[in-house]
Amino acid sequence: MPRRPALRDCLLALILLASSAAHAGEAPRVTEETLDNGLRILVLEDHRSPIATIQTWYRVGSRNEIPGATGLAHFLEHMMFKGTPANGKGQFSRIVEENGGQDNAFTSHDVTSYYVNIASDRVDLVLGLEADRMRNLLLDTKEIDSERQVVGEERRTRTEDDPDGYLSEEFLAAAYKAHPYGWPVIGWMADIQRINPTDLRAFYDRYYQPNNALLVIAGDVDTGRVIGRARETFGRIPRGAAPPPMDSVEPPQQGERRVLVYKADARAPIVYIGFHVPNYRSKDAPALELLSTILQEGRASRLYRRVVYEQRLALSIGGDYAYFSHDPDLFWFSGTPLPGQTHETLEQALMAEIERVKNEVVPEEELERAKNQIEAGFVWRQDSIHSRASSLARFELAGSWRNGESFVPVIRQVTAADLQRVARAYFRSDHRTVGVLLPGAPPAAAGK
Repeated sequence: MPRRPALRDCLLALILLASSAAHAGEAPRVTEETLDNGLRILVLEDHRSPIATIQTWYRVGSRNEIPGATGLAHFLEHMMFKGTPANGKGQFSRIVEENGGQDNAFTSHDVTSYYVNIASDRVDLVLGLEADRMRNLLLDTKEIDSERQVVGEERRTRTEDDPDGYLSEEFLAAAYKAHPYGWPVIGWMADIQRINPTDLRAFYDRYYQPNNALLVIAGDVDTGRVIGRARETFGRIPRGAAPPPMDSVEPPQQGERRVLVYKADARAPIVYIGFHVPNYRSKDAPALELLSTILQEGRASRLYRRVVYEQRLALSIGGDYAYFSHDPDLFWFSGTPLPGQTHETLEQALMAEIERVKNEVVPEEELERAKNQIEAGFVWRQDSIHSRASSLARFELAGSWRNGESFVPVIRQVTAADLQRVARAYFRSDHRTVGVLLPGAPPAAAGK
């Protein structure tokens, strides 16, 4: 399963920013404003380097799609680089590159994000380009048909031809009955083949509106000037209708679910185990974040240390807790057995470690080490304007960019008893989904 940005990754920039600013003797300057058309703007001044990042985040992802029309959000991300009447096909990226910048985008279950990293004296140029494609996208039929081949090949590479992606997709489909987190961000292949200009235009008009977007600008900029420029470019765009709410709620799981798939070209089995858990809105989220660190974060984690290093049952161990997901998501684990070991043995070993945190109180020394690890990780990672802007955006989309400032104290308040209580509440066998991929062809059906 593709890893989503973990909370510790997003908080890194805020912690580094605060420490860097304190070292420089001044507090970081973050200014927030909402234009009359609803566009939310955050500006962070940082004059240490003559660069800036401009990030436009839309509150739309695959969770906003419907059955039979999956993949629209991701497909539209591709089309956002196909031109407007003012800037034709490929001109956005060409102009950015000619001015020494870098641009890219991504789509997730919850958001679609576009960014440009560029010299700070080119910010005005980028704001004009972003405002232009917010509402003036061409969506040419020939370009859509051409891009359909690109997206289809992307899906084949990342899913059909990749054992881990192949299992991840089936695993999520089994874990969810009602919620759109159960289908792939890229969409089902049959739906990709059906995407047409009418559907794309309707999706674009519904979600690509200033009142459904967040603009974050960080770097060597003057706040007053850059907000004024944003008003000039984005402020002329009319407010759109409020997007329809996504009201789907996943019903409580009533028993273990299992999915077994075969893949002829796979070289080794893969095991996935997942449990439904709450997101950042829950008081249990900090404890779940700590459990993720203790169980699966790095080579010092319990799963790596015991299952990979000591027991020598697995080649690799993975997993994640999606703290920032818009809706409750999965706390999941994955592993590939060492040659000579079985998927059954690996699954049992993974579950044994999960049961340990339910039945045994985490030692205070280990708990303190995990808390320190989260904070230390912030400092060890690279400090960058881009990561700071992304962090501000994720916290803002989750309520307010200021919430990042209180996370570390909240983590410090989590006790060993909290960890055990939360593990018992969510790591339940009747709430478990297990996915297994086996190399080779499925066994022949009985009687044939």
